[in-house]
Amino acid sequence: VQLQASGGGAVQAGGSLRLSCAATGRILEVNAMRWYRQAPGKQRELVASIVFNGGETNYADSVKGRFTISRDSSAKNTVVLRMNGLEPEDTAVYYCHAQGVRMLGRSSFHDYWGQGTLVTVSS
Repeated sequence: VQLQASGGGAVQAGGSLRLSCAATGRILEVNAMRWYRQAPGKQRELVASIVFNGGETNYADSVKGRFTISRDSSAKNTVVLRMNGLEPEDTAVYYCHAQGVRMLGRSSFHDYWGQGTLVTVSS
């Protein structure tokens, strides 16, 4: 399984960015996908998550009302994080995470991380 994240970049405060993460491989099912972020000198924190079966979403308090996570209806096992009203405090490396992935022909579930994508918000 590979997670390919894209969409990071540099914006001014108040701007918007769209992050995308695609899980590829011989995947039978995915339980949930999440976005984490890690700012310099800080611990990695959960930003948003979406459960594939049912679509339940959850957000960190710091991004509620500004960020939206959703599944990409045009691409299998792909999630999008829309970030509006970006603030300098949102500057971080954003990581995609797939939880509870089962491969074709396998009975076990595993978690996977994607490479980070840098988001820089200037004031």
